[in-house]
Formats: sequence, C-alpha cells, structure tokens
Amino acid sequence: MKRQPTSNLCFLCGKDNPHGLKLVWYNNEESQTVSADFSIPEYYRSYPGVVHGGIIAAILDETSGRATLLSGDFDNLMVTLKLEVIYKKVTPTDTPLKAVGRVLKGTKKRAQVQADIILPDASISATATALVYQMPQEYQNRWGEEKQEWDRTKML
Repeated sequence: MKRQPTSNLCFLCGKDNPHGLKLVWYNNEESQTVSADFSIPEYYRSYPGVVHGGIIAAILDETSGRATLLSGDFDNLMVTLKLEVIYKKVTPTDTPLKAVGRVLKGTKKRAQVQADIILPDASISATATALVYQMPQEYQNRWGEEKQEWDRTKML
C-alpha cells in the first residue's frame, strides 16, 4: 500500500498542526480503497469515552474525499459539495479505529464517494456518502506552499 501525501496545517493530516490528529491515509489498489488507522484521544470527546460527532464527520469527509486520489494523481484532489453522515454506534475514544473510503462513481470533475469508521470488532460506527467536485482553479492557485508540500511528499 502506498502512503498518500499530507498537508502542513490540515486539522486531520497536518504534520505541523499541534492540535491536529496527524492521520495518514494509504492507497490499496487491489481493493480500490483508501484507509487510515488511528485512535482519537479523550480530549476530542463529546461525552466521556465518546468521540465527538463533528470529529467523526471530519474524518469521514476527508477519507471519502481522499478516495479520489487512488490513481496517485494528486491534481484529482476534490472538495466536498454535500456530505451525509449516519451514526450507527458510539465511537469510543482511545480505541484503535480504521477509516476506509472508496469512489462509488465519478468523473475527473465530480464524484460520489463513501467512507466508514470501523471499530475493532469490524462493525461500522459511522458511515458517510458525499458528493465531491474539482476545486475551482482560482482556489487551487492559493495553495502555494501547501501544493509544494503535496508534490514533495507524493506517495511516500
């Protein structure tokens, strides 16, 4: 499996964000999925021992969107137009978790994607479907050093 690049200050993957989760996603070409293994510390909780739903939604959003990068072409990076999250079970803090994302259908400009949070017993705690689209060029032009970081760390 090949590692996807990370950002500098992204809340989820930013290696330089002192408050971020520092998640790392890997491409699995055989299963056509992306995945990240992680654990969420207690300070990202809602209730004691329970990961805040907003944190779960953010991880699902990022994971589903990263599925568009399976080809290794990071110019395919898209942003979310619509996200629907279904919380099926409580997601516990300080517990090994896995996020898995896949493209359901799509083109180079737009895609329907899905992601799941998987608990240690292999059950799904939350799932999301999203519509993502290619970011307008005017916003891509603002990436500056972030684009350089992604280019530098392509498929480690």
